[in-house]
Amino acid sequence: MKKITKLLRYLADYKSQIVLYFIANLLSIIFSLFSFGMLAPVLQVLFMGKEPPKLSIHPDLLDKINYYVYGFILREEPLNALAIAVGIVIIFTILKNLFLYISVYILNPLRNMILRRLRDDLFTKTLSLPIGFFTEERKGDLISRMTNDINEVELSIMSVLEVFIREPLTIIITIGAMLFISVQLTLFFVLFLPIPVLIIGQLGKTLKRPSNEAQEQLGNMLGVLDETIAGMRVVKAFNAEKNQHLKFTQINNILFRARNKIAARRELGSPLSEVIGIAMVGVVLWYGGKLIFSSQTSLTGPLFVVYIGLMYQIIAPFKNLSSANYNVRRGTAALDRIEQLMSVENTILEAPDAKHIQNFEKGIEFRNVSFAYGDKQILQSINFTIGKGKTIALVGASGAGKSTLADLIPRFHDVTGGEILIDGVNVKDCKIDDLRRLMGVVGQDPILFNDTIYNNIILGTGGATKERVEEAATVAHAHTFIMAKPDGYNTVAGDRGSRLSGGERQRVTIARALLKNPPILILDEATSSLDTESERIVQDAINKLMQNRTCIVIAHRLSTVQHADEIIVLEKGRIMERGTHAGLIQQDGIYKRLVEMQQVK
Repeated sequence: MKKITKLLRYLADYKSQIVLYFIANLLSIIFSLFSFGMLAPVLQVLFMGKEPPKLSIHPDLLDKINYYVYGFILREEPLNALAIAVGIVIIFTILKNLFLYISVYILNPLRNMILRRLRDDLFTKTLSLPIGFFTEERKGDLISRMTNDINEVELSIMSVLEVFIREPLTIIITIGAMLFISVQLTLFFVLFLPIPVLIIGQLGKTLKRPSNEAQEQLGNMLGVLDETIAGMRVVKAFNAEKNQHLKFTQINNILFRARNKIAARRELGSPLSEVIGIAMVGVVLWYGGKLIFSSQTSLTGPLFVVYIGLMYQIIAPFKNLSSANYNVRRGTAALDRIEQLMSVENTILEAPDAKHIQNFEKGIEFRNVSFAYGDKQILQSINFTIGKGKTIALVGASGAGKSTLADLIPRFHDVTGGEILIDGVNVKDCKIDDLRRLMGVVGQDPILFNDTIYNNIILGTGGATKERVEEAATVAHAHTFIMAKPDGYNTVAGDRGSRLSGGERQRVTIARALLKNPPILILDEATSSLDTESERIVQDAINKLMQNRTCIVIAHRLSTVQHADEIIVLEKGRIMERGTHAGLIQQDGIYKRLVEMQQVK
């Protein structure tokens, strides 16, 4: 129940709605009892004659009610009395269902508001997590937590709000009415209550493990599905359909077995609770009959019929509670997975006294910087300075740490040793939004969203005029191909920009960077995946983008960085060589070997 308690914290702002929901349910239950209880005096008159009951020397409340109600009924013919009673039953039933509808009318928006907040909190948490988290987690599993797990939690919320408020209230009030009719018989009945509670509770405990397994396998399935669709060209090219189908089938079969196990245990609860309930009714029926036949109780036959009817009314709430218990177990398993994500530590934190930085004036300094992923050391003892307006190129073999080094500047990761300074201020002491506002990033894989080209260009800028967007696109050599599209700037780029070619996608990302107009630019192998013609066009756009900016360029194609102010050669996370193109050639070291391998002249 601790997890459910965490979930209920979302209810704190909706106390008034919960009170109204409670009152509506209370009135619904009361009218239900009155409508059913009105039949007792009528049955007494119909089946036991017109002899009015007499008040005892010390009449209790039930005696008084019987005396006055019977007096009213005896003034009427039995058929008229029955008609009046039926009419009252109908009126009370209408009122019961009216308040039941009101309770549901209050509940549904309340449940949806809670789910909206939970989804929003989960997505906000996801956005706040560092880049490193997403390299370790499967995207399909994250999507599963934000969709299927929340759907499971929805069932728990519905159970907690609807069943765990209404059904216990029904049971308490009904038992109160039963005590009012016969204390002796009700105490006998209550002695049996722990039996179904223990049985159903024990059965519910066995649901959590298969529920957790089912949610995990669903996340794995979504991961395989996402990878297969994204890599469909590779799957077909290598005849890997059977391989992917086998992976999907294995996960699907595990999910099938887990859900069958869940369903078998969950569906057992309702019939089991009904069987136990009927058995309890049977025992009480036998015991009550024995009391009546032996004249050990003042309970009359008609009242006993009403009593049994009230007992039978308790069976449905117990069934609902048992079903709700299973839903809560499933929801708790889903909530565990959600809590795991919500409790992930965000390592990229902003200092409470973080400084605002509006402009970039001097330069960027790496001072004895080190970085490690867990126990794996990526960068060691990095020292260099990038003056304002200068271009620094980072070169080296794959895995040398080039991209990681560049990612440290906008704090996609935080250094594990040393410090990075911008204009003499440690980046950890700067406002994160201000820091990243100074930078533009153009990567090897151009990221576009399934939105219009226009909206992809203005991403994160807070909006821009059409003229500025077109100007940025023109400089990026994108305006011509955009206008050639049927819908121009309103053309939808498709999922991950799939409706555009590689060169077109890259030029749109360059236009995005130009519109942002950052003083610092990070280019991470921005042309390495393009064909020769597209590379020439994109490189020309990049050259215009780099004008009057401080640039960090990561490149495998060394021909694109020959004119950099300084070239830094990385190997296994360390700076091995640094200097201009001509100076490094003269050193006859790693850089010269790389140049000769690429036949750069």
